[in-house]
Amino acid sequence: MKNKGIKGVFKIVLFSALLFMQACAGQSQLVLDEIETVTKEQFEYYLYYPEKYNEKEEQEFGLLLFLHGGGEAGRDVGEIKKSGPPKLLAEGKQFPFLILAPQNPHERKWWNTEAIKQLLDTVVKQNRVDKSRIYLTGLSRGGSAAWEMATQYPNTFAAMAVVCGMAPLPYAHWIDKSMPIWVFHGEKDDVIGVEESDNMVEKLKSMGYDVQYTRYKDAGHTIWGRAYTTDSLYTWMAKQKRAKL
Repeated sequence: MKNKGIKGVFKIVLFSALLFMQACAGQSQLVLDEIETVTKEQFEYYLYYPEKYNEKEEQEFGLLLFLHGGGEAGRDVGEIKKSGPPKLLAEGKQFPFLILAPQNPHERKWWNTEAIKQLLDTVVKQNRVDKSRIYLTGLSRGGSAAWEMATQYPNTFAAMAVVCGMAPLPYAHWIDKSMPIWVFHGEKDDVIGVEESDNMVEKLKSMGYDVQYTRYKDAGHTIWGRAYTTDSLYTWMAKQKRAKL
C-alpha cells in the first residue's frame, strides 16, 4: 500500500511538472524584440519649371506632384509622358507651377508613398517652392496612391485631384478637411469600379468636405485624357492655398 501511495504521488508530481514545462514552453514562444528597417527607392523623375521661374529669382512657386498609373510603372521613364500633365508638357502646354513627375520603379508594386514624400521634400527644399501651394494628383494606381498620401500627410497639400483611383472609405476620417478635392471617374470603369469614387465622394460630402465630382457617362477606365485636359482643373488648383502649415 505504501509503494502504491508513493507511486501515486510520483505520478501527480510528474504530471504537474509536465504541465509546468508545457506552460513554460508556450511562454517561451512570445519574445519581445525590436528592429529598425530601412527602405530605399531609386526614382527617376521629371521636374518642370514654369517660364517665369528663372525670370523672377525672388518669387516662390507652387508645385504639382503627379503620380502615374500602373501602365507606366517599371518601364522606360519616357513612358510617363504618355498621360496626365507630363503628356501635356510634352505637347507644349505651359503651367504656372512646378510639376514633379516621378516614376514608380516597380511594375507590379504599389507606390512607396513614404519614399515619394521624401522625394517631394527634397525637391521642395532645393527649389523656390511655396509650401502653402503644393498640389497632388494621380490616375488609376497613382490615384489610389494620392488618396493614401492625403491621409498620411494631411498637412502637406493645398488641393488634390484624383482620377479613377481606389478610395477606401476609412480614409475620409484622416484627410484634412480644409483641403479641396476634385474627383474624376468613368461610370463604366471595369478596372476600378466607379463605386469607389461614388462612395468616397458621398462620404466626404456628408462630413462637410469641399469636393467636386466629375462622373463621365458611357466612359470606362481610361478617362485621364479628358480629365487632365480640363483647363479649369489647373486654374482651380492654382487658386488653392493652405491657410496653415
